[in-house]
Amino acid sequence: MKQTVLLAGATGYIGSRVARELLSHNFALLCPVRDRTGRPAQALHELAATSAQGSLDLVEASLQDIQSLDHATEHFNADFVVSCIASRNGGITDSYAVDYQANHNLLRWAIKRNAKHFTLLSAICVQKPRLAFQHAKLKFEAELACSGLSYSSVRATAFFKSLSGQLRRVSEGKPFLMFGDGLLTQCKPIAEDELAQFIRMTLESTALSGVQAIGGPGPAITPLAQAELLAKLTGQPLRTRSVNPKLLLGAAALLSIAARFSKRLADKAEFARIGHYYATESMLHWDTQKQAYDAEATPEFGSITLEDSYRAQLAGADDQGLGDQAVFR
Repeated sequence: MKQTVLLAGATGYIGSRVARELLSHNFALLCPVRDRTGRPAQALHELAATSAQGSLDLVEASLQDIQSLDHATEHFNADFVVSCIASRNGGITDSYAVDYQANHNLLRWAIKRNAKHFTLLSAICVQKPRLAFQHAKLKFEAELACSGLSYSSVRATAFFKSLSGQLRRVSEGKPFLMFGDGLLTQCKPIAEDELAQFIRMTLESTALSGVQAIGGPGPAITPLAQAELLAKLTGQPLRTRSVNPKLLLGAAALLSIAARFSKRLADKAEFARIGHYYATESMLHWDTQKQAYDAEATPEFGSITLEDSYRAQLAGADDQGLGDQAVFR
C-alpha cells in the first residue's frame, strides 16, 4: 500500500525534484498549490503521468491560511509532511509569512492528521543567523522540535543553481565577478536531485531524524576555484573582477535610514544584507567552539560534483539558470 506525503512547495525548484523522487519510489503525493491550472501545477501532472509507481493529488490552498488548507484537504490524510517552501527573496514580511507562518500551519495540519513524520528543508546558514529569513526558519524549527512529532530539519548547503549564474558570462569571455579575492567563502554544493534523494530517505530512516546538515561531495570550493574551473571548461583565459563586499553593507545602511517609513525600502535593505552575508560567510559547518567554519566536519552526500554540473550545462543537458535570484550575470 502506498504511503501518502503532503508535499508543500512541490512546484518550486527543489520541491519539484522531491516530487519526482517520491513518485519514483511509490509514494502517493498530496500537493497544495496556489493554482491547479497554472503551468507549474500542470508540470506536476505531467510528471505524475510518467510515473509507473506513485500517484498525485493537487489541491488549491493557501498555506498561510490554516482554514484554506483544512478545507482543501478535508478528504485527505498523510503519513508524512515534507515542506520545501521558502520565501521568494528573503524579504522581511515574506520571510515570516512563509518560512514561519506557512510552516506553522503545516505542522498544525500534520499533528491534527496524525502524520508520522515532518521533514523540513532548511538551510545551513541558519547556524549564524543575522537575517530575517534565518530567524523565521529557526523560530519554526524550534517549534517543530518541541511539537512531539518525529521530524528532520535538512539544513542544506549551496545548490549547484546558486553557483551557475556566471557560466554564460564566462563562456562569452567576460570576467568572473567575485567578492574580495575570491577566497572569503567556501561551500560543498549539492546536486538538487541528490538532495531530493536525501529528503526522501528522512521518511524511511529514523537515523536521519533531528537536525541534519548536508553538503555535496568535497572538497570545499571557493569562488576563485569556481572561476578557474569555468575557465578550464569553457576554454577561456582566467579573468576575474573583484567587488568589495563592504559596498553591500553601505547600501544596507543607507536604505535602512529610509526603511523606517517604507516596507519596500526595508526589504531592499534586507536584500543588501543578504548579499553581504553570502559574500562573506561560508556554507559549511560552523564550529561554535573554534568560531570558525570547518569543511571537514561538513557532512557529504552524493557523488555528483559541481564540475559534473557545469559540464552538463555546457553540453546543453541541464539548465541551472537563476533568473531573478542571480547575484552576478
